[in-house]
Amino acid sequence: MPADNSTPTTPAWSNAFGKGTTLEQDMIDKAGRELEFAFPQVEMRFKHVSLAADLATVPTNDQQTKDPRDELPTLSNQVLKLFASLSAKKHSVRKHILQDVTGSFRPGTATLVLGQSGSGKSALMKLLSGRFPMDKEITMEGEMLYNGVSREKLLKRLPQLVNYVTQTDTHLPTLTVHETLEFANECCGPTMSERALQLFNRASPEENEKAVKATRNVFRFYPDIVLHTLGLETCQHTIVGNAMYRGISGGEKKRVTTGEMEFGLRRVTLMDEISTGLDSAAAFDIIAAERSLAQKLHKAVVISLLQPSPEIFALFDDVLLMSEGRVLYHGPALLVQGYFESLGFICPPERDLADFLCDLATPQQVQYQKRRPPLGFTLHPAIARDFAELWVHSSLYQQLETEAEAREAHERADNQDESMSHVREFHQSFWPSTWTLSKRQILLTRRNTAFLRSRAILVIVMGLLFASLYYKMDLADTQLVMGVVFASVLILGLGQQAMLVTFFDARAVFYKQRAANFYRTSSYVLAASVSQIPLALMESLVFGSLVYWLCGFVSEAAAFVLFELFLTLGVMIFGALVFFLAAVSPNLNVAKPLSMVSLLVFILFAGFIVSKNGIPDWLIWLYWLDPVAWAVRSIAVSQYRTSELDRCVYESVDYCATYNQTMGEYSLGLFDVPADKSWMGYGAIFMAGTYAVLMLMSCFILEYHRYERPEQIALSNDQEEDRLSIPELRDRSPANGPTYSLIKSPLTSGTIDPARLQASSQVTLRVANNDHKASVPPVSVAFKDLWYTVTVPGGRGQPTQSLDLLKGITGYALPGSITALMGSTGAGKTTLMDVIAGRKTSGKIQGQILLNGFEASDLSIRRCTGYCEQNDIHSTASTFREALTFSAFMRQDADIPDSHKHDTVAECLELLGLEDI
Repeated sequence: MPADNSTPTTPAWSNAFGKGTTLEQDMIDKAGRELEFAFPQVEMRFKHVSLAADLATVPTNDQQTKDPRDELPTLSNQVLKLFASLSAKKHSVRKHILQDVTGSFRPGTATLVLGQSGSGKSALMKLLSGRFPMDKEITMEGEMLYNGVSREKLLKRLPQLVNYVTQTDTHLPTLTVHETLEFANECCGPTMSERALQLFNRASPEENEKAVKATRNVFRFYPDIVLHTLGLETCQHTIVGNAMYRGISGGEKKRVTTGEMEFGLRRVTLMDEISTGLDSAAAFDIIAAERSLAQKLHKAVVISLLQPSPEIFALFDDVLLMSEGRVLYHGPALLVQGYFESLGFICPPERDLADFLCDLATPQQVQYQKRRPPLGFTLHPAIARDFAELWVHSSLYQQLETEAEAREAHERADNQDESMSHVREFHQSFWPSTWTLSKRQILLTRRNTAFLRSRAILVIVMGLLFASLYYKMDLADTQLVMGVVFASVLILGLGQQAMLVTFFDARAVFYKQRAANFYRTSSYVLAASVSQIPLALMESLVFGSLVYWLCGFVSEAAAFVLFELFLTLGVMIFGALVFFLAAVSPNLNVAKPLSMVSLLVFILFAGFIVSKNGIPDWLIWLYWLDPVAWAVRSIAVSQYRTSELDRCVYESVDYCATYNQTMGEYSLGLFDVPADKSWMGYGAIFMAGTYAVLMLMSCFILEYHRYERPEQIALSNDQEEDRLSIPELRDRSPANGPTYSLIKSPLTSGTIDPARLQASSQVTLRVANNDHKASVPPVSVAFKDLWYTVTVPGGRGQPTQSLDLLKGITGYALPGSITALMGSTGAGKTTLMDVIAGRKTSGKIQGQILLNGFEASDLSIRRCTGYCEQNDIHSTASTFREALTFSAFMRQDADIPDSHKHDTVAECLELLGLEDI
């Protein structure tokens, strides 16, 4: 779907509010502070929250002999594990994800959550928003309160109070940006309820009326305001896209992820690493807008970031620093530097404060340590557990906890439980929600043009093929007739297998939106089933008409209608089966074999290849549960029990005299099909019931058994910490608290010269000295007057248009240097690298790409460049070392010794810190 390149017009929402306004200005300046009173403020508090997972592991004495390749998901490994699990003793170890986490997020404040990857930031945010997948292996302790109300009481309604923006961009690729946000607005957009209107009573009647009018305008144009605030107006009519569909850029996709969860005026906003893929200016603008909302609407905004710039860091009121699932600091941002200085850590002037904080409790902290520990310490704290204990016993922690206890007591006195009870679980009621989903499902089906074209070609070609092969067939040839009926039901059903990947992609979006209470699971399943009906009817009508009339079936309208009915029911059952497999299977690698096995069962027990009396008694139940068998049986009865075939004499053969049966009864008996006409009704009821059961089972699975997993977390083992720690006591008096066991750092153990560390903030790493030299000669890259043009379809009735994505780009990169490619989101950085790396398979490329001054061919570019793309696409069955080894052997010349290739793999693993895993 192309972007709209027409001249922009003034949006309706701009006329309603004034040109150049932003979301928070409209809501506050127009609606006034009445909007603040119309919705309750929420303070989120968590006390001593711990989260642990019981993980299966091999016994300790087998650790050294365990082959890592035994964990690969191969068929032989799975079979061996199955037999081993029946006899081996179960052994599990508890790994801690969060450990004794305590804090609070106050309304009107913006909190920055800092920590390295795997520190537990995402786990904490998911847990507080009710999104953490709680399996039986997960154990949670502690207390989480929302205005003094426990998490358990609000769990089903929690998504309407707490907004969680995930760090992964999961969207339906064929919807445009505007359609994605419009759908979110329909599902969760704010409305003026009667109770909310009653709360606009704190001013004069005229001012109250103006506030209500302005607020209604805000709610009416909310999607356009969000588009304007996030800078998505220029790409609002472009599809989101994915690896298969060209769409918006990665940064714009991140903004869509943020904007999708902005609807509903939730009182707490949790945003997980939203700056990934955004340029610094866009990230600053979005976070500044969220901070303004926090202050003016008294929302609690919590944002986790990896490497915020000093300008972004200065926007936050509070900082929550985490490491290995523990809290190292949670308090005012202005006091964080002074707090760690009191522990003996100095942030150098050339180092950003956020980077300094993330380096604490890691080996990199030695560059910040003072030569001498602070007064009262014998050693600097060095591991997360020590930092956490020091924080809990600090005077600042005690002060903040006292203030939080006072606010909690005040909330309970104000009876906040009653104000929270008015929050509904879903914004829309059942039928409006189902209608909203049905419209989206039908739109998605229309946008799936590749599937529609392939299905149309398949249906028409196969219909004509059947008609030409079996034109005016002899209806007395029962085997031929039953074969055509069986193949007709099967051919249409097989086409639904192609929807398996589409259903899996949609399932990921469903998980996200259902967790945010966009809609009910029942509404989603019902809408998915309703959207399948038009396509099933069209396929059955086209294919059935060609086969039925050209193959010479019975010329009766009732028989034709029944033929079309059972074909349609067959298509819908196959579609429901694929939908169920997509819901019940953990991944596509499991769903595809299951679909093949189910298809094999349908074919074998359909009553055509093996008739009913030929099936063993202990497997006959599969025959009666096979929907294909019911469809074939019902169509056969509808044909052979018509007046044209159900008679004694047919084609000069007297069946009554010879077989004591009519021609129709005799033909049905050849395949053990009961001749009673009631079997047509039984077949329709059974097939409709089978479809309903499959969809109900899908609804149950999607609601209660979702294959969700938290983001990767660095799980720490307390036993390992104890084993690595060296008992060193800190000198404390009883008045200052208990003593602590601290690990000896390289600085205090004498392995690194303290004077040298004081003089320089650099850390020297030991790198293995390989004897071989670099086998790749230096190559310079130059590109001159580079253009990249794509053809996009025009609007309704408009001709196609050419869109220039690159416009005369010229530049170079020299060997031995690093070139920074900078630009705002959507500027064309990824497009330029795709063109240079030869990754564009469509469009028109003009200009020159030179390697060492020579025109670069497609082969030379692929051999001389290594391109790290944004998307992480890997083989799930390979270990890290295997993946790197494969690349090293495939991308290096054959004359390079294998030992050197293995050395490059080891060096890469060491540089990336992947040796342990």
